[in-house]
Amino acid sequence: MSPDENKQSKEGMKETDRHLSERLEKLGKTLDTRLDEASAEEEPDRTSAMSGLSQAWKMSSEFIAAVFVGGALGWMADSWIGTRPWGMIILLMLGFGAGILNVLREAGKVAGPERRMNSGKKQD
Repeated sequence: MSPDENKQSKEGMKETDRHLSERLEKLGKTLDTRLDEASAEEEPDRTSAMSGLSQAWKMSSEFIAAVFVGGALGWMADSWIGTRPWGMIILLMLGFGAGILNVLREAGKVAGPERRMNSGKKQD
């Protein structure tokens, strides 16, 4: 290899190295900005956490209330009609089913009765 060719190849390598260094710096800056954006998006929002907690309390209280009302109505029916444990058992199970249905409606897994009735009508 002649000295001129060696000098040209060294200059070509320096230029390639400089180009690669510029690309590496640009990539580093891009990654830093994207990491900053991602970390800012991932910070938990306290209001959403509190709204989730309030929704959980609402669902659980609706479920407990439905079971309690079913049991109370069953106990009253048993004492009025005189069919001891059967009224309470049956109405307690109905209260349990109503509680499950309320929780599913609140979670959005089951449509409410007004939406089901409206979806059956034909739209003109």
